[in-house]
Amino acid sequence: MTDPTRILLADDHVLVRRGVRLILDNEPDLTVVAEAGDGAEAVELARTHRPDLAILDIAMPRLTGLQAARQLIRLQPDLRVLILTMYDNEQYLFEALKSGASGYVLKSVADRDLVEACRAAVRGEPFLYPGAVTALIRSYLERVEHGAAVPERAITDREEEILKLVAEGHSSKEIADLLVISIKTVERHRSNLMAKLGMKDRLELTRYAIRAGLIEP
Repeated sequence: MTDPTRILLADDHVLVRRGVRLILDNEPDLTVVAEAGDGAEAVELARTHRPDLAILDIAMPRLTGLQAARQLIRLQPDLRVLILTMYDNEQYLFEALKSGASGYVLKSVADRDLVEACRAAVRGEPFLYPGAVTALIRSYLERVEHGAAVPERAITDREEEILKLVAEGHSSKEIADLLVISIKTVERHRSNLMAKLGMKDRLELTRYAIRAGLIEP
């Protein structure tokens, strides 16, 4: 027999983690080796435990699941990532796929889909719930109809980090301390963000961060 797939589970809700772990640990070919309460902790634990698969919530403190996914895949290119979320949202779905995730699973049907999604990811196959497949097909057909390519991300990873922290209410000094950069650099990134996104103040940035899944409403 092959060794079970080693899983890192990240969600900021303890009860959700407990429920998901029960589902996974009941399977002989799957085992949870580490649990994280936010995306940054997930990245730290991955360095220690070297999991085969990471299951990440989208909306988490410090780093979102999407931010963590990008960092984890850079850290461990052979790592498979699944996004487990309550959001049946096309924008989040596309961002998850662009981040390198192998699948997108809804929490509402995790008891039905999650084990299958884990096994598909380990085989190197994508897993999407039926509504996600419909969204991808619709998007593809719309792009073909208008002759458009898939748009690139509007902002850089660093700008996204700063956007999340701004939206969470941190001051420029606090952001500078958290990211170990100068206040001047924070202000420059913040100015670039507003220019790129066509926004005028923190409130508009916060609304954008909610739409992008960086923070919860």
